[in-house]
Amino acid sequence: MSSALPATTRLTHLRWLESESVHVLREVVATFERPVLLFSGGKDSIVLLRLAEKAFRPARFPFPLLHIDTGQNFVEAIEFRDRRVAELDERLLVASVQDSIDQGRVVEETGPRASRNRLQTTTLLDAIAEGRFDAAIGGARRDEERSRAKERILSFRDDFGQWDPKSQRPELWNLYNTQIHRGEHARVFPLSNWTELDVWEYIDAEDLEVPTIYFAHTRDVFVRDGMLYAYSEGQQLLPGETVARDTVRYRTVGDMTCTGGVRSTATTVAQIVDEIAATRITERGETRADDRAGEAAMEDRKRAGYF
Repeated sequence: MSSALPATTRLTHLRWLESESVHVLREVVATFERPVLLFSGGKDSIVLLRLAEKAFRPARFPFPLLHIDTGQNFVEAIEFRDRRVAELDERLLVASVQDSIDQGRVVEETGPRASRNRLQTTTLLDAIAEGRFDAAIGGARRDEERSRAKERILSFRDDFGQWDPKSQRPELWNLYNTQIHRGEHARVFPLSNWTELDVWEYIDAEDLEVPTIYFAHTRDVFVRDGMLYAYSEGQQLLPGETVARDTVRYRTVGDMTCTGGVRSTATTVAQIVDEIAATRITERGETRADDRAGEAAMEDRKRAGYF
């Protein structure tokens, strides 16, 4: 699956983005000793897998895949994750937040607003340390959220896994300074310059399969803080909250406890592209409660080691 194009071919914006991302993946493999690619079964990591295919096939990937599993993920995404990894015949490592709780590394929250989303940071840092990974490749994009817009393609973390937005390295002419000290590691974002619309247009152009949860479907939901949450058995509701059937789809498939759906009738990738092209609200701004905690909520988590 070569990404090479004839010299006379004029690159479309998607092929330009693809070329840049493939270059980043190859640079990471050439300069780091133990990279790992985060794969959750979500749309961005699905695109990363296709880019990795174009960068390294027919050989197997020169890195394992890693998923930080909160135990509260959407079933559709987990089933897709396992099936896609099996199809590619690649190695998947799963780090569990439940294991972090059982080991006393983190304390589980309780109550109707309890979430394991914030607990992922410890599980991620422990997995990186255990695997001795010096580069963790993920699907974050600059258009998602303000603090992510501050990051470079290579984002360096100290030996505590922390990020300092004031100590970032220049990236001129697609040249990357990959030198790190013992105990440090890099987070790598090959999709930094992509937008949500780019991702969906690429999925359409490459005819990539995505979990069914991204398409409009009917499910039990309840409204909280203006967001539509999926209801599951045992879910604690606040006074006045009721469960109803609605037709929704998900723009992002993170932890169920902080990820909302949007009302939609889009049942094809082309229809999703049309919806995204018309919206003026970012996916995290519309559907992620963890980003509504405050202006600097994401940046504070990233400083502590969040992806």
